[in-house]
Amino acid sequence: MIKRFIKLFAAALVVLSAGSSAVAQTIYPIDRASILAGARFDFKVEFPDRVDPSKLKVTVNGDDHAAVFSQSGTFVEREDGKDQSALMLRGVTLTRPGNVTVEVSDGTRSRTVAWTVYDTGPRKAKNVVLFIGDGLSPAHRVAARLLSKGIAEGKSLGKLAIDDMPHMALVATAGSDSIITDSANAASAYATGHKAAVNAMGVYADRTASPFDDPRVETIASLAKRRHGMGIGIVTNTEVEDATPAAMVAHTRRRAAYDQIVEQLFAARPDVLMGGGAANFLPQGAPGSRRKDNVDYLARFRDAGYSIAATAGELNALAAKPDTRQLLGLFATGNMDGALDRKFLKGGGVARFPEQPDLTEQMQAALNILSRNDAGFFLMVESGMIDKYAHALDMERAVYDTIMLDNAVALARKWALARGDDTLILVLADHNHPNSLVGTINDDMSTTPNVPLRERVGTYDKAGFPNYPAPDADGYPPRVDVSRRLALFSASLPDHYETFRPKLDNPNEPSVKGDAPGTFKINEKYKDVPGAVLRFGNLPAMMGASVHSGEDVILTGTGPGSERISGSMDNTDVFRIMADALGLAAAGQ
Repeated sequence: MIKRFIKLFAAALVVLSAGSSAVAQTIYPIDRASILAGARFDFKVEFPDRVDPSKLKVTVNGDDHAAVFSQSGTFVEREDGKDQSALMLRGVTLTRPGNVTVEVSDGTRSRTVAWTVYDTGPRKAKNVVLFIGDGLSPAHRVAARLLSKGIAEGKSLGKLAIDDMPHMALVATAGSDSIITDSANAASAYATGHKAAVNAMGVYADRTASPFDDPRVETIASLAKRRHGMGIGIVTNTEVEDATPAAMVAHTRRRAAYDQIVEQLFAARPDVLMGGGAANFLPQGAPGSRRKDNVDYLARFRDAGYSIAATAGELNALAAKPDTRQLLGLFATGNMDGALDRKFLKGGGVARFPEQPDLTEQMQAALNILSRNDAGFFLMVESGMIDKYAHALDMERAVYDTIMLDNAVALARKWALARGDDTLILVLADHNHPNSLVGTINDDMSTTPNVPLRERVGTYDKAGFPNYPAPDADGYPPRVDVSRRLALFSASLPDHYETFRPKLDNPNEPSVKGDAPGTFKINEKYKDVPGAVLRFGNLPAMMGASVHSGEDVILTGTGPGSERISGSMDNTDVFRIMADALGLAAAGQ
């Protein structure tokens, strides 16, 4: 009995010991981080309690951290006024490629993390264009191909530009805190090569209260400008402060901090910045403003030498002028409208902002301006409303914006080919949506359905082929309210009224704000649509829209450096592809 007790006591000590290491120091960058040689990052150690600085020992490959990083950093005895200490070093670099072991001890507990510092070869590409279809799922790609190219006897009548590329890979998208990412930390992985937490960009989300003091990591935009003097372009049809465009330059763990993100956009000074989101550039009190202060960022950009465009006509005129080197284009107070509304239905915000440019016009303007920089450029182009529409179960609008993305890619590829192929072009999603193409919906919208909603869905041989009319020169069928439509369904649903019919008046809104704060309820707008069915979803009450999913996304690429695209990759590898193509590492330079 005594021997058994001793064994149990010893086992308990092992468990306690393991528990102690679980609450040991937190180190940023995190374990298994890959770091570009010469890229700047913040090094931070968080201690679970208050520690004696005289007992601290922090080494990098066995050498004292202060000697390796050329600074001893700042020790905070009580971080945020709590009995928990921290050590922070801002803007450090590691220039020697290889494996790095960081060991931290406070005299009682210790923690070790391993990093990989990598070099790049010589520069291969003069320019990099990163296309992000926000929330672009494989189902969106297939649907865009069917509508814009057509299909006969099982064979597509053409290929999308986003698919007709020589290199392809599957890219894993998980973040540092969850298997499911949002647009902020997903785009941040592309922009920095580091993992981040949901809602964070350009930082490791730490425990402090402030969303702006977290450990930063340098972005591709900063590196390209700092290392080579390259031009920087950010183009989207969402608000420019939104997660994906902001992640190219911003550093915060709160993606909703639009006012502060505008400040960071101004500080970063991209040569081209285009999209919606004028509301957070306008001073408080100005019509349409959402700022909480009186700073006029339109005026600040103008005073800094930027040309300002608010319409497609102004954009095209400014981009054609040889002396336009910096341009801010803001074409709506919020998100811009998608292709289906702008070109055909005239819904959404088109009545308020009738002269919004197409993504292809934005793309061409960006190429015109950025190519005036002899050092080359980095350009991120986002078709961001794919995600917004997928959240709202608005499948037709999402597919039309996928076609628009494809047109922009085709334009870029034609431009690059005419230059002698000096440009790396990458196309991928930042994360997936749980959408699937399961067949067709057989429903003559000119009549009241005489069969139950679910019986109108054709699967297998009953699916046949859709009967959209022939597309126009840009690949858009002029109508979506045909009698045999694509059945694109989502696996994540809020409570809503299901009609299986396109929303021809305005973008879909399956739910509205509930009576209790932070909740949603069914939007009854669609309650009396012929054949509508009340569908109870599988999402919690605080979710009023479809959510992201965790499947790998598709990456395709062409141009110098695209040969690195292969097989199964991580989203942080996308940064490495771009950094290698541009030769951004410090070693040998």
